[in-house]
Amino acid sequence: MAPKRVTVVGSGNWGMAIATIIATNTERHPEFEKDLTVWMFDEEIEHKGVKRKLSVHFNETKENVKYLPGVTLPRHVIAEPDIKKAVGNADILIWVLPHQFVPKTIENMGPVKEGAVSVSLIKGGLELEGGKLGLCSDLLRKLLKHEVAVLMGANVANEVAAGQFCEATLGCKSAEHQGTLCKLFDCLSFRVNAVDDIPGVELCGALKNVVALGAGFCDGLDYGGNTKAALIRIGLQEMKIFIRHFYPDAKDSTFLESCGVADLITTCFGGRNRKCAEAFVRSRGSKSWDQIEKDLLGGQKLQGTLTAQEIWPVMKAHGLCQKLPLFTTIYEIAFNGKAPWGIVKLPQGMPASAFAVDDGFFDKK
Repeated sequence: MAPKRVTVVGSGNWGMAIATIIATNTERHPEFEKDLTVWMFDEEIEHKGVKRKLSVHFNETKENVKYLPGVTLPRHVIAEPDIKKAVGNADILIWVLPHQFVPKTIENMGPVKEGAVSVSLIKGGLELEGGKLGLCSDLLRKLLKHEVAVLMGANVANEVAAGQFCEATLGCKSAEHQGTLCKLFDCLSFRVNAVDDIPGVELCGALKNVVALGAGFCDGLDYGGNTKAALIRIGLQEMKIFIRHFYPDAKDSTFLESCGVADLITTCFGGRNRKCAEAFVRSRGSKSWDQIEKDLLGGQKLQGTLTAQEIWPVMKAHGLCQKLPLFTTIYEIAFNGKAPWGIVKLPQGMPASAFAVDDGFFDKK
C-alpha cells in the first residue's frame, strides 16, 4: 500500500505547532509519506525590514516568523499557498484554522481524494439546525463527504512546539482509522488516547474557551486562585450539562480526558482567551473585543467570544440560561455591559459538585 500523504490545512500558531509533531511521525512511520504539506495563506510579511510572502520565507528558513517565531520546523515540512495543490493528493487532512473560514476554504479547494479522511482540531463552529446542535466536524463531514475525527486536549501551541510533554484526545468512530490517526499524532512528548465520543471531545474543546473568559475576568479583577478554581469547577459542571442536553450519550470518562478537565485547566491559566478577557476588564470598557484581539494576538483569532455568541441563542432556544448561570453571566459581561464582578454573584441553589453521585456525573452501577 502506498504511503499516505498528509496535509495540514492552516498555518497559524497551533497549525504550525501540530505540524512539528506530525512531521516527526511521518518521518519515522513508513505508512506515511515523509513530506508534510502545510496550506499557508499567502500573506505578505515584513521581516528584518524585508517584505515578502510568508510561504516563501517559510520554505527557505522553515520558520513561521509571524505565528510561531523562534521555532524551526523539519526540512520536510513544505508550505503550499495554493489550496487546491495543497489538498489535491492528500489522504489525511488536518484542519487547524478558525471555524469561520471553513466553508470558504472548502469552496476554494475543489474535490478531495477519494477515500480521504479528515481530523478537525478546530474549537468552535457550533450551529443550531432544525433544533439540533451542529458541530464543526458535522459541517466538515457534510461538505467533504468523508470520515471526520477530532483531536482536542490541553495543548498550548508554543509548549507543544518546544517538545514539552502533554496529552491529547482523539475522538474517532471508525476503529479502522483510530490506529492510523493515533500513529500520526502520538509520540513521546505528545501522548494521544482514542475514544469514540466525538461530540463529547469536540464540545469540551469549544466550551472550555467560554469558561476561560470567566477565568480572565477573575484575573482582571485580581481575584485569587480560590475563586478561579471555583469557576473552573462550575465551568466543568456547566459544560457537562450543556453537552448532555444535546448528546445524552456523551461519556462520563470523556470529561476526565485531556480534552476535558485538563484542557479546561490549562486554558483558564494560560492561553489567548484568558489573556484577552483579563485585558477586557482592565480596559474598563475602553477597548472592544476586536481591538483587544488586534493588540494582543498578532493576527490570531479569539475563539471564546465567538463560541459564547454561538451558544447564547442555542441556550435561549432550549431554556438553558437558568441551568447555566456561569455561561449566562460570562455572555452578559462580554456583550451586554454587565459588571465584571457579577462573575462571582451566581445564583444560589447550584449543584454542590460536578462530581456528586446524585448529579449524574458518573454512571451508576
